[in-house]
Amino acid sequence: MIQAVVDRNAFHIGSQYLSENRVRIVEADDAQISSAVIGNSGLYEQTIRLKEGHLISKCSCSLPEEPMCRHCIAVLLEYHRWAQPRNGQQKKTKPSAAPQPAQAPPTNNGASTPSQTAAATTTDFKLGEVMAFIEWLQPTIKALERGQPLPDSPKLSGELAPWTQAIRNLEERRRESEDVRINLESDMRDREAYVGRLTQQLQASMEEIKATQANTQSLQQELTACKEMLAKVSEVASEVGSYDSQLKSLAGEVLSKGAQLDKLANSFREVSTALKALTKPSGTS
Repeated sequence: MIQAVVDRNAFHIGSQYLSENRVRIVEADDAQISSAVIGNSGLYEQTIRLKEGHLISKCSCSLPEEPMCRHCIAVLLEYHRWAQPRNGQQKKTKPSAAPQPAQAPPTNNGASTPSQTAAATTTDFKLGEVMAFIEWLQPTIKALERGQPLPDSPKLSGELAPWTQAIRNLEERRRESEDVRINLESDMRDREAYVGRLTQQLQASMEEIKATQANTQSLQQELTACKEMLAKVSEVASEVGSYDSQLKSLAGEVLSKGAQLDKLANSFREVSTALKALTKPSGTS
């Protein structure tokens, strides 16, 4: 967390000072740290304290690094490694001796320029609890990124305790939102599957409709052909009826001629009979 708000090069050098054991905390409690750091040009003294919710750092060096110099960064790293909160009680330590300078520090005309930084905290914060909170926050962020359970929070007092609870509440809400999202995704997949089945059924129905339309067209063609055949049969029947009338008329004429012929034959028979009757007396005489 310190690395995220300070100069990268200053943090690297401060970490190097810490690894080379150049940092000595002269006095520290939950509100202020007094320390000394052996720099590359001599011994520098630092004072870091909480004031009105802001972290104020001062160093006897003249480096323009912001928001705090490499020496203050080394002190905070050492305090973070060294300090352990003890149930919210104030603690104080005094090392036996401060490191001795290798050479006199540059005075820069006898004036030292403090570097200051402000971090968002509240007025009841204690340095030990702040460092414990930061130490807990780093694995917490990793757990949040990986979706894993949060680590156990440290025992904090004052206004830091609601922060940890707020983070846990946010994590619970995130998990609830994740459950809701999973349920929604499951419901969405079910709905998509249902829509897929409906789509398949619709496609099958469309195929059946197309087949039915093809059958209907075929039946319509057959019906049209049947109508044409019926029309032809009707024409033939009409012609047959006409021929039947003509045949009946001819039959009537034939019958009439036959009757006339019968009458004529009867007349011939009568004439023949009469002639025979006339010829018999003449033959007798």
